[in-house]
Amino acid sequence: MAKQVKLITMRDVKPKPVKWLWEPYIPRGKLVLVQGDGGDGKTTMTLAIAAAISKGEALPGIGCTAPAHVIVHNSEDGLCDTITPRLKRFGADIDRVHFIDDEDDPITFVDERLEQAIIEKDAKLLILDPVQAYFGGSNMNAAGSVRPIMKRLGQVAARHNCAVLLVGHLGKKGGKATYRGLGSVDIYAAARSVLTVGRLEIDEDMRAFIQIKNNLGAVSSPQAFGLDNAGNFCWLGECDATIEEFDGKKKQPTDKFAAARRFIESALAKGPVPAVDIIEGAEEQGISEKTLKRAKSALGVISIKRHGKWYWEMPIDVEFREVGHQGGQEGQSPMASLLLSDGNEVVL
Repeated sequence: MAKQVKLITMRDVKPKPVKWLWEPYIPRGKLVLVQGDGGDGKTTMTLAIAAAISKGEALPGIGCTAPAHVIVHNSEDGLCDTITPRLKRFGADIDRVHFIDDEDDPITFVDERLEQAIIEKDAKLLILDPVQAYFGGSNMNAAGSVRPIMKRLGQVAARHNCAVLLVGHLGKKGGKATYRGLGSVDIYAAARSVLTVGRLEIDEDMRAFIQIKNNLGAVSSPQAFGLDNAGNFCWLGECDATIEEFDGKKKQPTDKFAAARRFIESALAKGPVPAVDIIEGAEEQGISEKTLKRAKSALGVISIKRHGKWYWEMPIDVEFREVGHQGGQEGQSPMASLLLSDGNEVVL
């Protein structure tokens, strides 16, 4: 018996705007792939995102939001010795972060418990790490197996307006990041946004992610983050990392970031310098303001306001007290404001 065709006329479709958990990187109700080589910090980064969502904390480029429930499922790291300690270190509201107990029956992408957990907690974020662990008996290298699985998971995400982060390892083979992911390229194809995590050679404690795919808008700027051996994490803001740098194809002996650091160290060697002079001098040397401020943050340079004018200065030891700040640092909101004994103001 022939199947009955069901047609949808476009005039009956009501357009809906895309909703974002973190615009433009993580859309709600969609699949997002976070991929990278082992040890480059992709799991730590996703836990930092989970922590921020759980307490409604701002992520780079967006303001604070309402706290939301998060489901984190990791098949490689221990809950007691790795996942929970990291979440606590990042300040997560651990009453809003949940794990599905699957000790007796491992979770798969098509497991009904995923949707049940999302419904029960009204979760806004689901993290599955690593993607290769959730195919069950299906062949993750075969398009015929992967496509229906990804479609079903995408439908679950859409039904509940929940963002789903799939954390995946990259293979050792060379070539474009699009094709380096373990498993079928259909995993990559199903994701509406793809973030590739990698190391920045200029500093062993610096990482970044680059958005290499965005089906819902323009691909946006890379975001850098600091990650040291003790597990400390901090967002460093937009950067100029490239996917070629992650792939080891681009050596940068005269990297702009390194040049910016040298420029700042040289300019401030004899004392404070007006911020506007630093920015203009850097521009003359082909260093962007974005790269300059990233180098400023890495060096711990402080901004001092004297007689209504901002100066940059290398870190100093001072007696201080915290005060309310009127007006931001060079147009931005400061993290901390201090008063020196001479009445001048310092912003860190």
